[in-house]
Amino acid sequence: MNTSRRQFLRNGALFGGALGFQPFLLNDKLNAAEPGDNKKLIFIFQRGGNDGINTIIPRGDSEYNTTNRPSLYLPESDSLDLGNGFAQLNSAMTPMMSLYNSSQLTGTAGPGNLAVIHRVGYANQSRSHFDSQGYWEKGVPRDKSVKDGLFYRQLAKTRDITSPENAFIAASISGSQLEALQGEHPFPNFREADDFAFLGDDDQKSKFLGELPSALKDHGKGVRGLYSTPSSLRNSRYADLVNQTGQAMSNTLGTLKSAVNQGPYVPANGAVYPDGSLGEKLMEAAMLMKRTPVRVVGVNKGGFDTHGNQGGVDGKHGDLLGDIAQGFQALYLDLQDQWEDIIVVTMTEFGRTSKENGGGGTDHAEASTMFVGGGGVNGGVYNCDSTTWSDGDMFSKRGRYLARVTDFRAIFGEIFTKHFGNETALLDSVMPGYREAADDVPGDFRQLGIL
Repeated sequence: MNTSRRQFLRNGALFGGALGFQPFLLNDKLNAAEPGDNKKLIFIFQRGGNDGINTIIPRGDSEYNTTNRPSLYLPESDSLDLGNGFAQLNSAMTPMMSLYNSSQLTGTAGPGNLAVIHRVGYANQSRSHFDSQGYWEKGVPRDKSVKDGLFYRQLAKTRDITSPENAFIAASISGSQLEALQGEHPFPNFREADDFAFLGDDDQKSKFLGELPSALKDHGKGVRGLYSTPSSLRNSRYADLVNQTGQAMSNTLGTLKSAVNQGPYVPANGAVYPDGSLGEKLMEAAMLMKRTPVRVVGVNKGGFDTHGNQGGVDGKHGDLLGDIAQGFQALYLDLQDQWEDIIVVTMTEFGRTSKENGGGGTDHAEASTMFVGGGGVNGGVYNCDSTTWSDGDMFSKRGRYLARVTDFRAIFGEIFTKHFGNETALLDSVMPGYREAADDVPGDFRQLGIL
């Protein structure tokens, strides 16, 4: 990129400073294929490092006991049977069972659409929140030179994201852009769709957004009209770039305005989202899935850095897990008409120590859990049964905590190939270094068969 173009892009903030929007940049090489399906994904990042051992309980490991976890140990009365005679679920997550249950898994009727995955991490695990969250979101552990996100690259490699029509195929429902969706052509982020707009009342917002040109008018109005063609800047070398940026911005604003103007959102099928910010974000995500062309939406849930007073089912950690579980259940009910095309997945930067600390909490460790729900998911427990978990494995890493057996990139590799339909050869582009890492530690990258 030459100096003058860099300067232009640096100054380009004038287009979206008040909106939290950055310019879309020209791509030197357009992506060829536009996927013809409706596959979608919602990711929930559990910030702080979730205690996987009190999420999916390894009841079959004798080290799970009141000696190692005096205040955190959950008796069977506070646990949910997952049907394999080894693993149980924290009963704070009871709403999850509406997805997990099936006659084959639990003897109870249900869709069996939830994969419960233990012992997920990556080699040379960082115990820094900042670093490890970045590695997960960028899909490239231990390489800080990588700047763009995991889901950004997935979209960039499979769609022409420079096209204004694709300006709203992804969004972060957050106060700031989630790293997993960051890249050269930024996607919008907002706390609420109604907030992503020009300042002013509804009439002022509509006037500023304006109208596209029509057969009756040579020129449109407002932002839509201004950026409908590059003609207003025809003598500028940046005419196409400014035009593309303006079209992307106006398309995004128009898409959200149209979604919001359809009226108050009412979840379908009696879905009840959890109270608080996570429930609000997930309900917003469901609304966007129904009313817009969005394909990937990301949200955060903080509070999982439980060094002290972690609590049992009714404690701090149990409350956090309950919100996650109720969120999954609500999405399952609310998005029934799209459920076959949806993946809902959790992420967390690392697990916690297997032995409770002196403050009634747990400290930074390695492997944790993931949940993957969706109509195409093969429900069941993965990496937590008598064939994959030996007695004492709770302390299989450095004698302090649980070692990983699956790299998180293997889970996303399966999602990208089997849900989104990527060619396997594309994985190394979506997650740079994937093939080399899989060659180094092939066991960590074996396909679990969740899809």
